Amino acid sequence: MDFDRRAFNVLALAGLAVGGGFVTSARAQAGGTLDEAKKRGSLRVGVTQAPPWYSKDPATGEWSSGVGVSVGKAMAQALGVKFEAVEVTWGTAIAALQANKIDIMYVLDATPERAAAVDFPVAPLLFYSLAVLARDDLPVKSWEDLNQPGVRIAVPQATSMDKFLTESVSKASIQRFPGNTEAIAAFQSGRVDAVCLFHPPLLAARQRLGQGKIVVPSPAQSVPSSAAVRKGDAAFVAWVDAQIAGYYKSGQIQVWYEEFLTGFGLDPKAAPPLIKERLG
Repeated sequence: MDFDRRAFNVLALAGLAVGGGFVTSARAQAGGTLDEAKKRGSLRVGVTQAPPWYSKDPATGEWSSGVGVSVGKAMAQALGVKFEAVEVTWGTAIAALQANKIDIMYVLDATPERAAAVDFPVAPLLFYSLAVLARDDLPVKSWEDLNQPGVRIAVPQATSMDKFLTESVSKASIQRFPGNTEAIAAFQSGRVDAVCLFHPPLLAARQRLGQGKIVVPSPAQSVPSSAAVRKGDAAFVAWVDAQIAGYYKSGQIQVWYEEFLTGFGLDPKAAPPLIKERLG
């Protein structure tokens, strides 16, 4: 899974959905999502193979783990209905909401463009942070530690990560690559000292490579992610907002995250937290 949000290309598809004659929000909602879910007996959650957010058990075919799965099951239980996983892609999730195929999709960022097509709660679901996978012997605590001549950093070209490094770590040797895979490969081969991405793809890279350390340099550069729902259903948006605010403030979202990491074979202590206030 490529966690570079630019790669998802959701925005263009959302525009097609708005202009392509999909089911209107009024028709899709009928009596409202809360009432419809209770009548149906299930909360339909969009899922896609993307650890740590969603993960299907290859042995059973069940969507059994991941932060999004855990949140969806908890919200379904709160409604007194079953969790119903509906497979989508990051690129088709918004269209699936508009066509009334799913009721909610977690871990979608509430950009202005997306907000024109779907609604988002006010409360953040989680935060993910700009991080580096660095050589074990490279001292990194702050961005200034990386802002040194001779430090080589790989980054996907023309991304928000590239923009940040160009503005903040200009003394380093910034090496730009077409995508995440190529940037990580440069680190694996020793051509660079660190690779800079938002932290989720670095978790899988660290596990696969068996080398390097993941660091969120200070000051932390974190962005919120949210949950998308059909547009115009104020009651459902308010309910979702209250639910995810509770999971975030209680720390439950971090508990689910650490449970997944442990099951995935990763040390939770080596991964940046999803709760912004817990970042050092």
